[in-house]
Amino acid sequence: MGNSYAGQLRTTRFEEVLHNSIEASLRSNTIVPRPVFSQLYLETEQPLAHDGRTENDDEDDEDGSESNSPIPYQMKPPPEGCCTTDGFCQAGRDLRLSSLASDALDVPPGFMLVGVKFPSLPESLLVCTVDRRFLPDERGHNALLGFSGNCIGCGEKGFRYFTEFSNHINLKLSTQPKKQKHLKYHLHRNNQGVLVKGAPIFWRGHDGRMRQMGSSLSEGHAISAEQPPNMALQNSSHTPGSYTAESNVDPSGLPQITDAPHSLTNGSHAVPSITHPPLHQSRPGRPSATGSHANAGPPKKRHKGWSPESSANSLTESTLKTPPSSSALSTLSVSSVITNGVRTETAAPLSSSQGSLTPLSPTGLSVTIPDDLLHTCRLQPVIFKGHGPLPQLTGNVNEVLVSSLLQSCYLSSQTLPRVYQHYGPSPIQPLSAEMQILLTVYYLVQLGPDQVPLIEDLEQIFMRSWRESHLSEIRQYQQPQAPATQGRHYGIETSSTLPGLPQHFSLPPQSQQPLTPSQLPWLAQLAASSCGEGVVVLGEKIGSLAQGLQQTFSRLMEGQLENTNYVVIIFTAPRQETQSCVVVTGKHQCRALAECMYSPNEGLKEINHQLSTGVVQELIHYCNSLGQDGDLDSLLDSATVDSNEPSPLSSSQESAEERSLKTTQSPKDTNSPKDKNSPKDPHTQCSKDSPSPKEKASSTKDTCSEYSIEWREVRPIQLAVARKLLSHVCAIADSSTQNLDLGSFDRVSFLILVPPSEVTFQQTVLHLWSSGVLQELGGLDQECLSQRDAERYVVKMDQNAQARINSLIQEAQSNSSTLYILVHDHAHWDINSASHCSSDSDSALVDQLLNSREVRDAPNILILHVTSFPFALQTQYTRISPYNEIHWPSAFSNDVDLYHEKTRYFGVSELLESTRSGSNMPLLRYDSSFESMASALEERFPKLHSAVIRTTVLIQHYCVALMAASSRIGSSHNLHKHTSVETLEIVQSLLTAALQCPAHHGHMVLLRIPSLALAAWAHRRLSRVRRQLGLEESFEIIVGNPNQALNIGQSFTDRIKTWLKIQDADWVPQTYLELESLPCILILSGAEPLGESLPRSLKYCDLRVISCSYLQRTTLEQELGLAAYLVRAESRPPHNPGPGSDLLESDAEKLSSTDNEEEEGQENGDSPKSCSQQLQSGPDRGALDPFPAQSTTSPNVQKATMDTIQPPSQSQTQLQPQPSSQSFPYPQPTLHQPQVQSYSQAPSMTQPQPQLQIQRQNHHLPQTNSQLYTQTLPQHQSLSQMQIAHPKPQPLPNTQSRRQHSKSTSSGSLSPRASSPHLSCSWARGVSRPPSVLLSRALYDIITASDSSGLPRCTSFLPHMSVAWASSFRPLLSKMMTCTEQSLYYRQWTVPRSCHMDSRNRTEGRSDNFHPRRLLLSGPPQVGKTGAYLHFLGILSRMLIRLMEVDIYDEEEINYSAQAEGVLYHPPNASWPNPDIVRTMPFDYTIHDPKYDDISSIYSAGYKASAEGNHVRQEDVYLRRRTSRIKLSKYAAYNTYHHCEQCYQYLGFNPRYQMYESTLHAFTFTHLLLGEEIQLYFIIPKSKEHYFSFSQPGGQLESMRLPLTSDWSPDCIKTPIFTPTTGRHEHGLFNLYHAMDGASHLHILVVKEYEMAVYKKYWPNHIMLVLPTVFNGAGIGAAHFLIKELSYHNLELERSRRLEGGGPSGDVWPFIILADDSCVMWNTVDLDARNGPVEHAVSLKHILQHMEACPDLAHFGLCGIRKWSSRGLTGNKQREPFSRGHLHDFLLLNVDRSQNVQYDQNRFTCHDVDFTLRLHSAGLLICRFNSFSVMKKQIAIGGYRTFIIKTKTTDVPTSVGPSQYICAPDSKHLFLATPAQLLLEKYLQHTSQKLFPLSTKNYAHPVLSVDCYLNLGPEVTVCFVSSRPHSVNISTTGLLFSGLLLCFADSFVTPLFLKKFTFLKGATLCVISADRSSLRQTVGRLELEEEWRFRLSDEFQTANAKEDRPLFFLTGKHI
Repeated sequence: MGNSYAGQLRTTRFEEVLHNSIEASLRSNTIVPRPVFSQLYLETEQPLAHDGRTENDDEDDEDGSESNSPIPYQMKPPPEGCCTTDGFCQAGRDLRLSSLASDALDVPPGFMLVGVKFPSLPESLLVCTVDRRFLPDERGHNALLGFSGNCIGCGEKGFRYFTEFSNHINLKLSTQPKKQKHLKYHLHRNNQGVLVKGAPIFWRGHDGRMRQMGSSLSEGHAISAEQPPNMALQNSSHTPGSYTAESNVDPSGLPQITDAPHSLTNGSHAVPSITHPPLHQSRPGRPSATGSHANAGPPKKRHKGWSPESSANSLTESTLKTPPSSSALSTLSVSSVITNGVRTETAAPLSSSQGSLTPLSPTGLSVTIPDDLLHTCRLQPVIFKGHGPLPQLTGNVNEVLVSSLLQSCYLSSQTLPRVYQHYGPSPIQPLSAEMQILLTVYYLVQLGPDQVPLIEDLEQIFMRSWRESHLSEIRQYQQPQAPATQGRHYGIETSSTLPGLPQHFSLPPQSQQPLTPSQLPWLAQLAASSCGEGVVVLGEKIGSLAQGLQQTFSRLMEGQLENTNYVVIIFTAPRQETQSCVVVTGKHQCRALAECMYSPNEGLKEINHQLSTGVVQELIHYCNSLGQDGDLDSLLDSATVDSNEPSPLSSSQESAEERSLKTTQSPKDTNSPKDKNSPKDPHTQCSKDSPSPKEKASSTKDTCSEYSIEWREVRPIQLAVARKLLSHVCAIADSSTQNLDLGSFDRVSFLILVPPSEVTFQQTVLHLWSSGVLQELGGLDQECLSQRDAERYVVKMDQNAQARINSLIQEAQSNSSTLYILVHDHAHWDINSASHCSSDSDSALVDQLLNSREVRDAPNILILHVTSFPFALQTQYTRISPYNEIHWPSAFSNDVDLYHEKTRYFGVSELLESTRSGSNMPLLRYDSSFESMASALEERFPKLHSAVIRTTVLIQHYCVALMAASSRIGSSHNLHKHTSVETLEIVQSLLTAALQCPAHHGHMVLLRIPSLALAAWAHRRLSRVRRQLGLEESFEIIVGNPNQALNIGQSFTDRIKTWLKIQDADWVPQTYLELESLPCILILSGAEPLGESLPRSLKYCDLRVISCSYLQRTTLEQELGLAAYLVRAESRPPHNPGPGSDLLESDAEKLSSTDNEEEEGQENGDSPKSCSQQLQSGPDRGALDPFPAQSTTSPNVQKATMDTIQPPSQSQTQLQPQPSSQSFPYPQPTLHQPQVQSYSQAPSMTQPQPQLQIQRQNHHLPQTNSQLYTQTLPQHQSLSQMQIAHPKPQPLPNTQSRRQHSKSTSSGSLSPRASSPHLSCSWARGVSRPPSVLLSRALYDIITASDSSGLPRCTSFLPHMSVAWASSFRPLLSKMMTCTEQSLYYRQWTVPRSCHMDSRNRTEGRSDNFHPRRLLLSGPPQVGKTGAYLHFLGILSRMLIRLMEVDIYDEEEINYSAQAEGVLYHPPNASWPNPDIVRTMPFDYTIHDPKYDDISSIYSAGYKASAEGNHVRQEDVYLRRRTSRIKLSKYAAYNTYHHCEQCYQYLGFNPRYQMYESTLHAFTFTHLLLGEEIQLYFIIPKSKEHYFSFSQPGGQLESMRLPLTSDWSPDCIKTPIFTPTTGRHEHGLFNLYHAMDGASHLHILVVKEYEMAVYKKYWPNHIMLVLPTVFNGAGIGAAHFLIKELSYHNLELERSRRLEGGGPSGDVWPFIILADDSCVMWNTVDLDARNGPVEHAVSLKHILQHMEACPDLAHFGLCGIRKWSSRGLTGNKQREPFSRGHLHDFLLLNVDRSQNVQYDQNRFTCHDVDFTLRLHSAGLLICRFNSFSVMKKQIAIGGYRTFIIKTKTTDVPTSVGPSQYICAPDSKHLFLATPAQLLLEKYLQHTSQKLFPLSTKNYAHPVLSVDCYLNLGPEVTVCFVSSRPHSVNISTTGLLFSGLLLCFADSFVTPLFLKKFTFLKGATLCVISADRSSLRQTVGRLELEEEWRFRLSDEFQTANAKEDRPLFFLTGKHI
């Protein structure tokens, strides 16, 4: 066991242990060290015991544990006054390597410069000098024990103990310092003389790990400290702040870096690794151990991370698999997918700047590039910089490209995330340089011959290898952060398969031995030997990288690398860093990589340059020849001679094209030919039999019943999204940040910013104009509204946008009450930083305008970003809060339509799904014929850009297909073989579609050609061919140039106008949407689509030109998004039979929409090929091409497979056999469908289908293709339809009829429809099926590949060119992530580059980083986002209007119906009432307030009750009372949600300031009725203390100051305002600032004690009067009682104070205001208006000052105003300016005159009616000012009416009927937890008709109520009388009463008083008292038993427990 120590001699091992033991004993004076021999023999267990961590003690202690020392280590305190800053010594000198790298340092002889690892500065090393004798040699053998070192900062020498030295350099440690732990690296100077980190110091037991890491750490580990500033963007993972989100929890709180242990077992990796000998590569961070240690026992206790599985060899031979599709990453490049590399490395000069740590090459080591390299080798080699400096390149450097992408990948993979450094220095180390190089070789070896390396794949390989080698450490570090791997996580996941890797990829075996530099070259060569010459490794015989490069170029020139794609050059030497680079020598790979180094704009410039210099001519000449079939131009000319139909469009186009590229016209296609039987071809018929232009013009008048335009409709899901947007805006307003005050805005204005595309601009204008938003916002006069008017609200983001936005900013500054919405549509388009763009360019306009300080700080500008691809706006520096993101919801959940949509969205994911469903032809496919021809030409023309070649080939295919499909060219020319099946299908479908519809509706074919110049050439070329073939009226050819308006031929414009029923003679289509159902080819150009929406008639989306340089997620999905589509919902969901497949058609559901029939029918009818093509393109393509690489026309192969029912012999007889790889025996797709065919159709099938046969005859296509063709025939199309389309039917071959037969499954449902003539409209069928998409093979392979999470491969690409990954150590996106989680993922793992507009968002000093008024709406392309945000603008405007409005009770006053017209007492224009006149006015006992229409009427002699009586209402009826919505005036009162700037100080609630300080003051007074002292509390803010007088400042509260009657100020209100309130701290209208028009006033809120805190919180600047605790359960009567009594007491105090001051006592102002908390506005009547009295809003200040100025006000006891009603000014009753009657809600009370009349403190209801009656009976004047009115807001929350009746046993409200409110005394009854008075009042209200039966509906015989008014219900009339002497009572002479009510009768009620009244026989008596004894006393005292009969059963009590003091009452009958 002892002999096995890493192969070293026992003597050496013994010596080390002995030295360590001695050292330990020297350091420890308390612990006996372990015996030497036990250390020696037990330590052999350690390598495995530490497997969960790391073997070394020094590493083990780096997490701050105390495992190495039994007691915690106590550092000596530093001397006073010394420096203790990290990175500096105690003398204050800087020791950091980053600071000393360039300084000249004095190193004594025998000493070495060493880097000290500093736990608190993990990114830095400290520099010190150490005697080399105390350091180990390169073999790891220890030299002398102990330490000798000097401080390099202050120069202090002679430190003999490392502990002492660590104190000096301020190492702050919790464990004892060890040199092994902290002296980590040798330091040396590089070629530039800069001090850099060198090889690790091989301490004992660390050689395994450290050797393997040596060179990698020297390059990559200290990157962040040494990285120059300009590297920050190129290696974004090293930029400051880039790891801020990588701590334990990401910004959103989601768990970080969790691991998936189950995926690490590699159980699914069945493919064995390549059979090399096991590589002795140790997982980084593991100690080396030999096999004898594999079964070591358990570790010491302190090693908690150890587990039995993690033994040494547990992870050897792990392999990696990826889906097969990802192995075909053919044209993938290293573009900006690369994690942190810079994309635009265009030439060698970039080499020095882009390798972040790469020093300049050593002088003298240069490489000469041979002359004529490109000419000789026909390729431009690409050199990937790797490790170490790249030699200088000289000579012909223009023919070599240098890229730093690989180097960036290496560096980023070596920068560990900080999460592994939280617990001290980490045992986890990155991959070594050697391991990276070896993995790179493995990756290159296993790439296919046509594949291009994707550096993102390589990065994932590195991550996988690193994770597996640190499995247990990662788990250990993750455990405290997140529980295992439950659910979705953003942690580092170890996927079982790596995205983008070939399925057979395997990692080299993992062993414990490190990979040494000397082993690397031969291991790499061994790995490369498995692929023959594909990968060549130069390593063992070269002396430098320069020599290896020179040798590579020599071999290239000699042709020795003809079959080699990659040359890997490795240079290793002892004591030097390993150096490497990779030279790409494969032609295909070099081209792809070179083109990917261009940005899209640079690529377009290169294309334009090639076109302008004429280098394309040779290609065009080459393609123009059709070989033995002649020349394309000559064939066209011969066709033109035959044509006598001039083309109005062609002449000018032709001449232009001829002049520019006359000879460019005819690419040759080598693809499998198609039949050329032009005469019989249906397309032939199209051209021959198609009507002449004149005939067509007339025929277009035929109508198509299937045609309808639906794109202007607002769909339910758009409404839902608009509401989500609105809710987010409201959330911003509701937050406490005061960032948006919606209440201050009264209207909405907006500006929509769109990219500089004329079509997008017009499209947005069209949507806006047709949406009705402008009329809704009132922005324009509805009568003059035109589409041109709408253009003012849409702005193209070009140079003219600056002025428009500046004017909006100025407008916003001047109109603070308008909310401006800036809608930034297509927001991902321009995200460039203004600081990185020239001022004259159109880029970075968004940054200049939307991110300007004026827009950012404007409180009334809100920005809404709208985009389909939000990823670039979701970075670590984003300006948009994650809470302000709105994601488009999914319309379907488990196939359930959540929004009842008529349509179903079909987007990118559904396209991909169609490639996976085996039963249908996929909608997404590639054209192998086209690919093979393009590849051949790319090799032939190496200098031309692939886009030029692919465009030329594509247009050639279309030209040939047009010729083949027309009848102009004879069939002898075999044109079919010069185009591809796909192209021929597209063209035939295009030509025949319009013929099948009476209105000539057709479909659109989209060609995507990004280059404007190539698009213009393609347009000229196709237009010439179309003209010469006489097809000018068949279809239109349109160039979609973003800078130009649409240009459509007049005949086609006339057609569209007919379809859309447009009468305007000058109208022309301006958007693609208006081209609905127009047969056309749209050539869409521009670097990227700019948001143009395409019509639903789009059937083919041809993206074959799109190739490399589109490898970011945004650009890829943007191109695919062109095919996004809204399918009719009745069609089958796209995931089942692909909507584009015929099979779909055969579904019953599909049939209704006759999906494919259109394609097929047309195509079928048109041509068999077209059918097949349709199949491929759309419905016809039922099956996905499972192995696209295997067949040239793979889509067709699948088609064929669908037709396998057909006898093979027949299908093959006419077709040339293809390679066997193409004829796969796929299961028949049709078999998946129900076999319910309608055989009745069979006979008809045998009828001719002209096209089919034609195609079949001459096809040289593979059998599979032919089958596909036949299959594409629409099976369900009736023959009659076909005959209509092709009058000359041809017999169908037998096989075809069979095939069709088999295809028409479930045709029963079809047959009736088939006979319907309407189905012939191809457009109607097409809207039920999404378009077919043709891609380049490269993109197809990328897009259809999946990563380990099941997501499409492209989702793991870099989201946008302008961002970079924050770290290589990121997880992959998960398939289960929602849009919100994806956003959080990108916010955590991406950072903006310097060219991104958000890159400086962190540096502007903003603490929160988010713009508070910025929203992001994201949704898939073409889904309807424009309609959603337009609708949002409409509902936002409505909401603002609604916010400015309030629901006001609008009820006409009641009980006026039977009243005679009153006499006019005052002149109508009298300002104030005359007390003498008021006394002559009769008091109106009748209650007119409509809120009291359910109470007992009050008897008065002159009033006659209406016959119908009042309606009984429910308890909550006030919630349903009539209201009107009234706009708030500027004098309104507000609740707590109102935050305008003027109110900030008034409210005292502003987050910028501290809450207003207030103090609590007690106030005590005595009242006789209460029988004890009352203690109230005032809460008085400091700012309001001047309204009160105190015994001394801050002393006892004495009184509330009152003004004198003679005081008057225009800005002051004399009367204190009291507002009792409960439950309305948020909704009560206590903000009277605007109502008072800014006047000074005293406002006091009267609150219950238990609500004091919440009211104080919401209204900190208001004075509060807190009621005593006993009133917590009391009603409104108690509040008014206390207010009145307190006010009178205060009046007395103020008079006393005035007397003491020498003033008059009687002159104190005696009035108070009692206001309801729902009074919102006040009005006055203008009698001088022309059209009669008019009411208008006035301030409360105006009303109060007017009333206060009344000269005789002191004569009145109570004044008030009427309640507003919209009908309040009608009728004579309102002509009297003043009236005398009941007052409610807003009262001006004279507390002096009303001293002896109190509110009833016990009352809950009708307290104001009771008080008014008693006040009048006391002889006080009551006056209502009818010229003023108060508006009361409907507030459904809180208030004194909301008392809940509930039982004592539970707090839950229960249903308790009124009969249960009372019970017999002493009975067992359900007691209620409700005040007794309330129970009594409710009982009397609801059951009085039983209690007083004679009184019901008997107005002439009322109930006599003495001294109080109680509501006995609406059917009972009450006659109120007062028992007080000298009281004013109604005359009761001759009146017979039906009942008597005595409530708490006092001493004024006597038997004599009662004898004045006469009662009916049987009248009811009700006597109410507080207890049973007083009840009996009352009966006896009043001698009631003389006239009333009582029974024992007639005594009751309220249903209260005894402790709740129930009330008792007794009933009796009159004798």
